[in-house]
Amino acid sequence: MANEDKKDFNAMLHDSKDMPKFQTITDEKSIEKYGGNKMYFAPPIDYDKVMRLVPYGKLLTVGAIREYFANENGADFTEPITAGIFVSIVAWASYQRSKDVTPYWRTLKANGELNAKYPGGIEAQKEKLEAEGHTIVQKGRKNIRYYVKDYERALFVL
Repeated sequence: MANEDKKDFNAMLHDSKDMPKFQTITDEKSIEKYGGNKMYFAPPIDYDKVMRLVPYGKLLTVGAIREYFANENGADFTEPITAGIFVSIVAWASYQRSKDVTPYWRTLKANGELNAKYPGGIEAQKEKLEAEGHTIVQKGRKNIRYYVKDYERALFVL
């Protein structure tokens, strides 16, 4: 996201955008990829509520949140693009508040990858996770990415 310092992420967090809602998809490739045609859209505040559940030292992935929402709402899957955007909104909204923090840094991308779109980027998330006892590893030579080592051992079950 651009111009984060000029946006009111807490207002975005509380804008439901007519969600929750369902959509039936008809694209065969998508149906095959996601295992069905009933797609769920969760509002941004629901991501915040779930991310707040993750205790110190535990981790969650965006994919696990999406699975949780789909299961809880009788859908085949939760829309992936808005999920990524809404997780970032949660992070920035928390960052903009002086209290009542959501521990967004505990929510990782797929395969335990750190999220460069969080406030302070990879370095800030790395610092927070290491402070909670996690080891961060670098992978790649040109397209360098950072992951929590053995993140599966610390996963929080929703």
